[in-house]
Amino acid sequence: MAVVTGAGSGIGKSIATALAAAGASVVACDINAAAAADTAAGFGGVGVGADAASVDGIATLLDAARAAYGPVDIYVANAGITGQPGLGDDEAAWDRIIDINLRAHIRAAKAVVPEWLERGAGHFVAVASAAGLLTQLGAAGYSVTKHAAVGFAEWLTITYGDKGIGVSCVCPMGVDTPLLRGMTDSDDAAIRVAGNAVTHAGNVVSPDDVAALVTQAIEDGTFLVLPHPEVLTMYRQKGADYDRWIAGMQRYQRTLG
Repeated sequence: MAVVTGAGSGIGKSIATALAAAGASVVACDINAAAAADTAAGFGGVGVGADAASVDGIATLLDAARAAYGPVDIYVANAGITGQPGLGDDEAAWDRIIDINLRAHIRAAKAVVPEWLERGAGHFVAVASAAGLLTQLGAAGYSVTKHAAVGFAEWLTITYGDKGIGVSCVCPMGVDTPLLRGMTDSDDAAIRVAGNAVTHAGNVVSPDDVAALVTQAIEDGTFLVLPHPEVLTMYRQKGADYDRWIAGMQRYQRTLG
């Protein structure tokens, strides 16, 4: 049985649908209960309206999932937000993006990993971003939390990978989702820069393309999932000469500005 958060639209909806097509019983979760129900109706699954970033919300989600289908085998931590542009002026907004983009992963893992250790099986999917390997122009909160999400996924697989627990970390660039369209269409110039940095860096792929790779990664036990293979080249260039990479990113930012 699989649980997918942020499943009301975009990547989460496509992953939930793909897992159901692959034969899994799927619980689609979204903070928008109607959107979750709509996704689940598409494949005869269960939709749950819950805040997947909070301890209580995760407990509600897992209780509903177990009541419907029994033990959780796969947990896809997909829910995410872009947050404020720049450094962000609102401390509460920083807390919110850290809760949704990072602590949601930590809290979910704390809820499911003990059970998986007892069973010797389970798979955690962290939907992060290429921003977690590279950076995100224009939005410190998004860049920081996606880096942290990648770091947490690495820690999970190193710590529990030889105990039957699989981990996959998904790091796409541009994906045709409401989140990306909201950035590129924003009235805020800084947010538009952040969106354009993504769309100009490579092809914008479909959520279904990402979902197909995620489903395969779960089956194969693959850690790093790159819907844009060129991200690996960029990541290697970053590591090979950090100062040169930073200078290149500064030039790229100037062209977008």
